[in-house]
This record gives sequence, C-alpha cells and structure tokens, in this order.
Amino acid sequence: MIRQNDPNPFDEEEVNPFSKVATAPGSRSRVPPAASANLGFNDKYDATVDIPLDTLNDSNKKEKELAAWEADLKRKEKDIKRREDAVSKKGIPTEDKNWPSFFPIIHNDIANEIPVDAQRLQYLAFASWLGIVLCLVFNIIAVIVCWIKGGGAKIFLLAIIYALVGCPLSYVLWYRPLYRAMRTNSALNFGWFFLVYAIHICFCIVAAIAPPIVFGGKSLTQRLIWDLSYKAIPPS
Repeated sequence: MIRQNDPNPFDEEEVNPFSKVATAPGSRSRVPPAASANLGFNDKYDATVDIPLDTLNDSNKKEKELAAWEADLKRKEKDIKRREDAVSKKGIPTEDKNWPSFFPIIHNDIANEIPVDAQRLQYLAFASWLGIVLCLVFNIIAVIVCWIKGGGAKIFLLAIIYALVGCPLSYVLWYRPLYRAMRTNSALNFGWFFLVYAIHICFCIVAAIAPPIVFGGKSLTQRLIWDLSYKAIPPS
C-alpha cells in the first residue's frame, strides 16, 4: 500500500551552502524567495532627472550643422579631385607657386618642366628677368639718395610706380609666355614673347638715353653719366 506522506528516497536534498544555519540531515530546507529590495545607492539618487527639451534641440541642431558641414567638405574635395583628374587627363601641368622656396610667389621649375635642350636658354631668360627686378630695386635706392641730396619727389614717385608695375608686368607679359612656349612648344606663345620683349627692349633703351622730351631728361643712367663726367672733368 502506497503512503502519500513517505519521503522519496531518490529525491535530492536541497541544501544552501551559503546558509549559516545547519540543517538536519534528511530534512528538506527550502530557501525563501528574497524580498525585492531597492538596488539604488540611496533613495535620494533614485529620483527621475528631467532633461530640458531645449538642450536636446540644441544638440540635434549642432549635429545637423556638423553633418551638413562634413557633407559640404566632402563635396568640395570631390570637386577638386575631379578638376585635378581632368587637368591630368588633358596633359595640362599645374602651375603651383614654388619660387622662391622661403616665400613662393611665382611658378618656376625649369629642371623638371623644360626640355633639356632648351633649359640653358630658359635659365638665361630667368636671369634676365631677375636682372630687371634688381635694377628696378636699385633704381629706387638711387632715387632716394638723389631725393635726400635735393632732388624732387616726383622722380621718387615715378621710381616706385615703375618698380611696382614693371616687376609683375615683365613676368606676366614676356617671361611666363616664354616659359610656356618652351614647355609646350607653342608658336603662339613664342610670337607673343618676341613682340613684347622687343617693346621692352625699346623701352629700356629710351629709359637709358633719357631724351629731354620725357620727364625732363631725368633718368638713373643719365645721372650716373653726369656724376662720372663731373668728377673726371671738374668745372673751371
């Protein structure tokens, strides 16, 4: 006859190893369910924090602005890359400013862009252009000295204008066309160079002679010749 209250001999005994209370063998101990406790650090930290909606709106607005700025930057980078690719496909070299090295203001790379057989002529042309720049700077210094010793201010202003206009115009009108003509073997650039350089030579001759019909016959060359003549043949 089966007894309902008899323990099952094959039933495992539930023992809590972390319990400090010793249980008698053969007894069935059951761990009562733990009461739900507050897992927060303290009651005062469990309060709900209210975040203003304005702060959220500002952060969303800044994120949108940053995303728009990043998209615009990527678009510009793609546009620049597209232009560079188009230029490289057409075989047009870029003219980045690389001279002088400490403060680049012009593009000049004769060793890498000009054919070997034309490099010597191009170096001579570059030396000629540098000579013009140095002469115009020396002209300003000489006119300043003349002005200090009693010369008028008109010729000083003319020397300043001549230097400020002559240096960039000589580069743009004849040196750069010659550089491009040497690089691409362009007949049009060669023709433009010969025309402008001939006009420039005529202008230099007129400025050196200084005829009386222009600026009262005053020029640096005439002044030097007059000083040398005065020292060689003193007045009686």
